[in-house]
Amino acid sequence: MELRQLQYFVAVVEEANFTRAAARLHLAQPGVSAQIRQLERELGQPLLDRSGRSVTVTEVGEAVLTHARAALAAAEGIRQTVDQFSGLLRGRVRIGLLSGAASSRFDMPSLLADFHDAHPKVEISLTEDTSERMLGELQHGALDIAVIGLMDEEPPPGTACQIVVDEPLVAAVAPDDALLTADAERTGIPLTALRDRALISLPRGTGLRGVLERACAEAGFRPRIAFEAAAPHVLARLAARGLGVAVVPALPADEAAAAGLRTLEITAPRPRGRVALAWRAAGPAGPAARALLERLCAALPAVGSGGGTAAAGPAGDAREAAGAGNARQAVGAAPGHQAVGA
Repeated sequence: MELRQLQYFVAVVEEANFTRAAARLHLAQPGVSAQIRQLERELGQPLLDRSGRSVTVTEVGEAVLTHARAALAAAEGIRQTVDQFSGLLRGRVRIGLLSGAASSRFDMPSLLADFHDAHPKVEISLTEDTSERMLGELQHGALDIAVIGLMDEEPPPGTACQIVVDEPLVAAVAPDDALLTADAERTGIPLTALRDRALISLPRGTGLRGVLERACAEAGFRPRIAFEAAAPHVLARLAARGLGVAVVPALPADEAAAAGLRTLEITAPRPRGRVALAWRAAGPAGPAARALLERLCAALPAVGSGGGTAAAGPAGDAREAAGAGNARQAVGAAPGHQAVGA
C-alpha cells in the first residue's frame, strides 16, 4: 500500500468521477484507475462502486476513507514540521466559493494570486457549489475554507464564520411591473405581496432560497418559483425582461437602473442577505490553510448587521482562531432579522 494510492482514492471519492480526479491530480485517468484497482486487490475488497453514472464509495470504502485521510494528513504533517525549520510554507488548501461571488465584491482570483506569489509551494484548489454542499464538505474536511450564504442566525454546527456581506433582501422587478403601477413611488412591499407572483430565485441548497422558503411558510404560503439560476446577475436579467420577481440581496440604485430594474425592500419580515467566510471551528488543519484564512479575513473585513448589532467578530478573532486551532463561532444577527445568503 502506497500513499499515492490513498491520495488517488480520496480524490476519486471527493470528485465522484475518475476523469475529474485525474485532472485534479494532473495525471492520466487510466493510471489513477489502475492504482486504485491495485489497492482494492491488496485489501481484498472493492472500495468504489463504478456501476452508476457517478462513482460512489462502498461500505468498506467509507470505512477506509477516514483512515486514508488520516494517513495523508499525517504525512503532510511530517512535511510541514520539516518545512517549519526552513521557513518554507507548503501544502494544499481547498476553498469553496458560492456561485456568483467571484466578482469585484470579492475578487477572489486576485486574492489567491497574491497568496500564491507569496507562497508558491502552496497548491490551491477552488470549487464553486451551493452553500449547503460546501458546508457539508467543510464539516467533513473536504474543504478548508468556504465563502457561503448563511441561512440561520447562528453559525452552522462545527463552524466559525466572519460575515462579509449583510444586506436587506429586495424584490427586483421591471419598471412596468404590477407592483409599481399602483404606487410608482413605493420603496417596499410586505412578503405576502409575492404570494401569487412568479418568483425568480437561486436554486435549492443556497442560503437565500432556504430563507425565502422558510419566510414564505411562516407567512402562510408556498413560493411559486418560476425560474432558477445560480448567478445573481442572471436572476436580474430575467426580472428585467418581465418574467417574474427576482428575490436578491439589495442592489445599488445605479446598478439596478443600469440593469433595467426597480427594487423594493421586502418588509414584514425584513430578511437579510448574508455571506460569510467560514471554516471549521477547530481551525484549518495545516499552516498553509491557516495563513490563507488570515489573509482572507484581513482582505474581506467583517461587516455589521443592518440592525446595528455586530454580526461577526473582528478579523483578529479569525486570525487568533486560525493560529490557535480554536476558532470562535463569530457570527450573530440582529433580533427580528432572518438571515439569508446566496
